[in-house]
Order: sequence, then C-alpha cells, then structure tokens
Amino acid sequence: MPSADLLIPFFLASAVFACLPGSSMLYAVARTLASGRKVGWASALGFHVAGLGHTAAAALGVSALLVLLPTLFTVMKFAGAAYLIWLGLRYLKGAPPRSPASCKPPVATARRALRDSVIVEAMNPKSALFFFAFLPQFTDPAATFPIWLQIVVLGIIVNGMFSLTDAILIEMSHALASRLRASARLLRVLQKLGGGLLIALGINLALARNP
Repeated sequence: MPSADLLIPFFLASAVFACLPGSSMLYAVARTLASGRKVGWASALGFHVAGLGHTAAAALGVSALLVLLPTLFTVMKFAGAAYLIWLGLRYLKGAPPRSPASCKPPVATARRALRDSVIVEAMNPKSALFFFAFLPQFTDPAATFPIWLQIVVLGIIVNGMFSLTDAILIEMSHALASRLRASARLLRVLQKLGGGLLIALGINLALARNP
C-alpha cells in the first residue's frame, strides 16, 4: 500500500469530499423524504454498488474513454439527466396517499429504488471521472501492491466514507419526515419536495459543462 505520506492526505481529502453536498446525498435525501427510510437506504446502497463499479473502471482505465471521447461523456450526461427528471416527475404526478399508513413503501419499491440509484450513478460521467482522476494521485509505484490493486483498495475506502455520510443524512431526513407525516397532505408535500429535488438534480447534470 502507499506510504503514510500519501495515505494521510488521501483520508483528509476523502473526508472533505464525503462531507460536501453531492448528487448521491441529495438523491438519497429526496428518495427518503418522498418514500421513507427503506427506500432511502436502498438508494444509498445502489450508489455504493455503482461506486464500486466506478472504482473497478478506474482500476482498468476504462474511465479514460470518457476523456478521450467527449461525445460519450455528453450522451451519458444527458441520459442520466433525463432519467433523474423522469424519476422526479413520477413523484410529482403520483397519486396522493389515502392515509399516513400508506407511507410505508413495499419491498418492490425498495428494489426499484436500488435499481434506479445504480442506473443514476452508473450513468453519471462526472462520478466516473472523479474516481479516475482522484484515486491514482494517491498510488505509489514503489509499493508492494500493483497500481490497479491500490486503486481498488482506495476506491473501496472512499466509497465507504461517502456511504457513511449518505447514511447519516438518510436517518436525519427520516427523523424529520416522521414528524411531518401526521397527515396525507403533509406526506404529499414531502413527495413533491422529493420529486422537485430529483428534477433539479437532473437539470443541474444536464447543464454541467463537459470536462
């Protein structure tokens, strides 16, 4: 593994990135507010799984294609943005619940949330570029482990740190939402808030500049 001279800055930089509001944070919060804790956790898990995929891609150098082929970056960006906006519209147009008890999402909803978050994160080219540009900076060619294995280990660590902050926000959002779910009307407000946040994330991704 890299020396302490590289690992210490790596942990410090990862902690900073993990605490900065990002798309995964806001996405998990939006799904938690709109559909409850279980869906929020499923969304965070999906981002974690996709993050491991980005780590593997960075280790293999696949992410470099996004830099060499700007068109591919643009296609992925708009596809991911469209998917986020579509998810948000589903919440905005969804039928309001008939009672507070209906806010408990069924297992299938959690499964869909897991699938949706994997798709959203996998189609986010900026995430792929982040892992590709960030992780190699903290590798050591003179270390015992090969570069690709160092990237994998560092990626697992940083992905875990991101997931930790997502988990904290999910629980905070759930605690807030639980106090507001005294009526179907307030639950509908939460659904609209979550849907609007997803749409805003999609628009932000669509307007982001290519690298």
